[in-house]
Amino acid sequence: MHRPVQRAGRAQRLTRILVSAAAVPVMLVAAGCSSDSGSGDDAQKNESAAPGPTVSESASTPTVQPAAYATLPKACSVLSKKTLDELIPKGSKSGKSGKLDEPKQRGNCNWTSLDNNGVKGSQFRWLNVALLRFDSDARGTGEEQAHDYFQKQVSAAQTAEGALDSKSAPVSGTGDEATAVRYGLKKKEGSFKQQTVVARVENVVVTLDYNGAGLAGEKTPDPATLLKAAEKATKEAVAAVAAANGDGGAASAGSPDPATSSKAPSSSKAPSASPSKSASKSASPSQSAAKKN
Repeated sequence: MHRPVQRAGRAQRLTRILVSAAAVPVMLVAAGCSSDSGSGDDAQKNESAAPGPTVSESASTPTVQPAAYATLPKACSVLSKKTLDELIPKGSKSGKSGKLDEPKQRGNCNWTSLDNNGVKGSQFRWLNVALLRFDSDARGTGEEQAHDYFQKQVSAAQTAEGALDSKSAPVSGTGDEATAVRYGLKKKEGSFKQQTVVARVENVVVTLDYNGAGLAGEKTPDPATLLKAAEKATKEAVAAVAAANGDGGAASAGSPDPATSSKAPSSSKAPSASPSKSASKSASPSQSAAKKN
């Protein structure tokens, strides 16, 4: 009577064992899958945490050196009364500023003198001072642009229309570089002697035009005397520019620096509007004389 019961208990125990045994590989497989998944996650985490390729910073745009001078004196005030009395004896108070003047950028002033000696003729003098300042920008430094404009002004004077026996020479002790150009002009009123002195001090260019003539039978003025006066006046104007910028006129002393003078900018441009044109166009001696006669 007890055997069937015992057999049934054994069968139940056997079933439990078989079920437990069958569950083992399933758990192992599950564990294996879980282990693989964890490895993948860790790999992804490690990959994302790994430093990427270093991106080099782009080279910073080079800074253009600021221009040395930030302002200009008034063109009509760059010459002393004593100097004006020497150059324009009958017109030292006749200075007229340019219509296109811009504070701190450009300035222009001209004077006219007519010393009328009646039947003995007259001595005519005309003086013009032009100032132009350059700022540093994408085209180059103010000094480079001023140097380029300086060369163009000298070239314009050397190739002036109607110029006779043109001569050029460097002027020492006037700014960083300076050149004087002189020539004769034959007009219906008489023979004019033109002197153009172009000087650069830092980022400012000074152009001084000075001419004289003997009218109505008066003798022609000595060109050497006119040139000496023009060079003196230019040096004074350059000193005025330096003084206006706190240099006390020191920039006008000494000879031009050869290294600076030989540096020609490769790509700088002159401004679209210049303060004065070449000597032959800015104020023609014949026109000036005609107005006075």
